[in-house]
Amino acid sequence: MSIETASSLLDPSLLRLRESLEACAQPLDDGSESHKAVSKVVEILNSISHVPQSENDVSQYEDENSVPDYSISEEALHEVYQCLSNSPSKQMVIDVLSMDLPQVVCRMGTLSDKCQKIAKIIIELFVSTCNPRDMIAILCEALDVEIEESKAPLYYLLLFNGLAQVLLLIQRRHLEQVKVTIPVVLNVLSKVSVLNLEEEHNKSITELFESAVRIGGSIQEMCKNMDGRRKKELCAILGLYILHNIALISQSRQKISSCTSIVLHMSKFLPFCGFSYFGLITGSDVTTAISKISKEDDDDLVRCFSLSKDGASLSVIWGHINGVIANSIGEKLELVVKEIQRSWIEMWKAVGMLKYPLSSVTCAWEIKEHALELLSNIMERDSLDEPKDQNFDFSSFVPSIFTTLQAIQMVMMGAMDASLRKKAFVVLKKIISTIPSSDRFDILKALITNSTSPTMKALLIDMVREQVAGQYQKDAKNNENVNDQHVTEAFSWSFSALDLVEVILRPPEGGPPPFPDNSEPVLSALNLLRFLLIKESTGQSNGIKVLTQQTLQKIYLEWLLPLRMLVTSIRTDNEDGGNEFTDHLMCGLNPVLLVLYRCIELVEQSMKHL
Repeated sequence: MSIETASSLLDPSLLRLRESLEACAQPLDDGSESHKAVSKVVEILNSISHVPQSENDVSQYEDENSVPDYSISEEALHEVYQCLSNSPSKQMVIDVLSMDLPQVVCRMGTLSDKCQKIAKIIIELFVSTCNPRDMIAILCEALDVEIEESKAPLYYLLLFNGLAQVLLLIQRRHLEQVKVTIPVVLNVLSKVSVLNLEEEHNKSITELFESAVRIGGSIQEMCKNMDGRRKKELCAILGLYILHNIALISQSRQKISSCTSIVLHMSKFLPFCGFSYFGLITGSDVTTAISKISKEDDDDLVRCFSLSKDGASLSVIWGHINGVIANSIGEKLELVVKEIQRSWIEMWKAVGMLKYPLSSVTCAWEIKEHALELLSNIMERDSLDEPKDQNFDFSSFVPSIFTTLQAIQMVMMGAMDASLRKKAFVVLKKIISTIPSSDRFDILKALITNSTSPTMKALLIDMVREQVAGQYQKDAKNNENVNDQHVTEAFSWSFSALDLVEVILRPPEGGPPPFPDNSEPVLSALNLLRFLLIKESTGQSNGIKVLTQQTLQKIYLEWLLPLRMLVTSIRTDNEDGGNEFTDHLMCGLNPVLLVLYRCIELVEQSMKHL
């Protein structure tokens, strides 16, 4: 594999490198002398790889289309390979250089295709010749260095390939070696997956994840040769490693099309690790796997799988994106959905698990769209009634469900595609309507008070009005034999809705609502109040009375009149503005005034009849 050229043979740095390599091949009794010899080799290689190597290379700053000449670096790597493979003291030279050379060789391997090819052969030579446990430590140390972003994927790729090979050579203490390797590998992938590189470098990132799959394959081979508790623990580690990788590739800047084949290969590990789509989407498989490795001395290992739940839900979403992935591991997603629908507990677990992809700021919109479609399918129940199981504690699911609902709101506010925003809104309404009635209002109110978007607040208040109307309709259907529970629920919803109107029209911090910034939620709150007033004033409330004389006076004096004063004042000040801002302002004020005056009129009429 000679690549010698006349110019490179005369280069003084190559001559010095050859002399230093020959010095490493000499028996040295003094350890310090051996260290000096190795340091000299590393120093020369670093100097070769960090300086311009030809006139072409120097002129690249003047001509951006010039191609750097890396022939000296290629020749230097060739010299290293020749020394390692052909020296009479081959084993001694390899042992002496193995501690320091892999890092600098892989760094030089990023310079050109030929450099990469030679560096790969050198790493393979180290792996096949040195003690496997020592090589794992050496390669992991080389992975734990900072490298120029554009060169990072290729640098790490060479080391990953070496790790995949050396893991197969481990003869004992397999579990301990994997526990050393996995955190380092995942740390590298976490850094590289978020890089925003030129299109030409994205292929290297894809290849890096493919190499991570090969590392998983090596661990799988280890598992096949083990048994008992240690095998179960190693299988759990492998499963969590794969899930973390699925999360990373899904949240990277890679195109969906380039990720599909990698996820397909990763998904094939899931059945081997005892994972199923049902266990992944409900989170039970992840919990079980973590419990198998959650020892005190393995806290750091568990922490490195922080994205395993993200990966669990994403692995199922990928099965929804591409049916080939699900079919390749014998999963039928429609059957998984039906199984989830048979249990309220499993359904709410699945809703909570889908918060991970939906709340991710780096997941592609296409992935979020498929997450919403999967969530919509899960919520399409045919015959699920309110849970009768006394042991079912819905409150335990509220935090995760609330986070999922907030994540859906983020999609509604952030998506550029109108159809995706609409799809998110439909799913949001489905989930809210499925929540037990006794908890539904509290969750809606929490969403409203925690939202920073006036438009979102308005939409949620409109949902409250729809829910109150629904309670009245239930009573109307049972008009001859009114169900006491429905009466109680309708009263509770009406009373709570009135409470919500007060929060909007008379904020807890005091004073009238921020206006005109909050014109949308104010308008929705007024519409909700108007609805309640009409229901009671026309006798359609089934005997439910929440608007007492005292309440009506409070609404009139503390909510409506101060708001009228504020809105009319703003309108008077801006009537003659004649610019775009005032025109927009008046468009927002007019519907508010219209509903406000109608509410005042209804309150005045109601107080006359009491």
